[in-house]
This record gives sequence, structure tokens and C-alpha cells, in this order.
Amino acid sequence: MVDDIFVRTLGQGARKVLALHCTIAHSGAWAGLSAALGGEATFTAPDMPSHGRTSDWDGHGDFFDQVTQLSAAHLTEPMDVIGHSFGGMLALRLAVEFPDLVRSAVLIEPVFFAIAVQDAPELVRQHDDEAKPVSNALAAGDMEQAARLFNRMWGAQDGPRWPDLPKRTRAGMIRGIHVVPAVDDALFHDQKGLLIPGVLDRVNLPFLILSGSETHPVMPAIGEGLARRLPNAKTGVVSGAGHMVPITHPDQTVAEIRKFWGGLS
Repeated sequence: MVDDIFVRTLGQGARKVLALHCTIAHSGAWAGLSAALGGEATFTAPDMPSHGRTSDWDGHGDFFDQVTQLSAAHLTEPMDVIGHSFGGMLALRLAVEFPDLVRSAVLIEPVFFAIAVQDAPELVRQHDDEAKPVSNALAAGDMEQAARLFNRMWGAQDGPRWPDLPKRTRAGMIRGIHVVPAVDDALFHDQKGLLIPGVLDRVNLPFLILSGSETHPVMPAIGEGLARRLPNAKTGVVSGAGHMVPITHPDQTVAEIRKFWGGLS
């Protein structure tokens, strides 16, 4: 277990938020969203192992379990949780396992592919076909190529392409890409049993599930399917955004979050 987690604090507002970043990013990815909130919230934003300023995961044990435990350590009081992509999966799991410490959850493009396996298998097949070059590069141990292709698939649509990224950013992506296959069983095959009847049904806290209007078609299918399985969830769409919603469209994302928070009792 990694024990030197780096935690970034953003903003100084009264609302306490735990912010969980996506794979091959880092906690600084929340800077735009925090700034757009204009002092309304204080973000506690940890770097996952093998990301940002946190040391590397050693490959032992279950990565999803470990990062869930490390994230839960920051729920020192009831907080609003925001997670993007794999961070959205972490946020969902925290809500399931620690409902008394999660006031509300905003899941931005959560990558719970097992929902689409049930609801829209043709979209999962499309995703798998498009992701095959990434899988092949990982299997071959070519981490640079895997990171480049993963970034192209999920981030280049509305962000810089690989050659235009700073060298340090590319190095960070290469460093973190090895965690992707480590969570495949949890994301695609529901290894953690979140879809077992009775699990999501009992999580009654409020959820907002956001998708970008220009994202991969499997993502809104996941968001809508997850909302149907939760008793107190609503969905929203950020116009013009791809998968990297909170980074590329922070103002529009904050507008949706403010509306959601404003409706909470």
C-alpha cells in the first residue's frame, strides 16, 4: 500500500469537496473547476498512486481496492464528492461503502462499462474495437505507445495532441498507464459486485451524472443506465465537451454542479 499520498487543496470555500481525478492525470486537473466555483468550495484532491506527486503503485494487491481505501481516508466529515472517469468510479464506490460520509456525488463520465455490457453491448463492442490498439500496446509492454493512443482516444478530441503536450505531461501519462488493465475486471465485469441487486438500490444520497455531448457514445449509455439503477440520481450533458469535461469545459460543468447543489436540502 502506498502511504505517501500527495494531497492538493484548491479553493477556500465553505463547501467541503473530495475531488478524484481520472487515469493518467493528477490532482491539478481540478484547478479550472475550482477556480470557476469562485471561492464557493474547498477541494481536497489526492493524487492516485503512479500519478502526480504520489509514489508508484508496486503492482501488488488490488489497485481499485487500495485507491478506494486511500480516498476514503480523506472523508473526515460528510463531504460532497466529485469524480471524473475512473475517479467517477471511485466516487461511486465511496458512496456505496461510506454513505454516511458522502453528502452528494457528481460522477463525470464514470467508466462503468459493465452497465453498458448489460444495456448496450453493441456500444461496448465498438469501444473495444477502438481500444484494441491500446490493449495491444499494453500487452507488448510499450507504455509510451499505450499512453499516446489512450490519450488520443479519450483526450485529444478537445485537447492537445500528443506531440503538442509538454514533455513532463507525456512522462506522467506514460508513468500511470499501467493501472488501466489493473482495473479492467472491475470496470467491465463488475468484479466488485456493485450491480448485484440491492447494492445500488440502497444508496439514497443524491447523484448527478454528467456526460459530454461529443464523448464516445458508450459514455451516455453508462450514465443513463447508472441513473436508472440509483434511487436519487439525475443526468446532465455538457454541450460541446468530449470525455475530458471538467478540464476542457469547467465553466459549463460548474453551472451544472451549482444547479445540482442548489437543489439539495
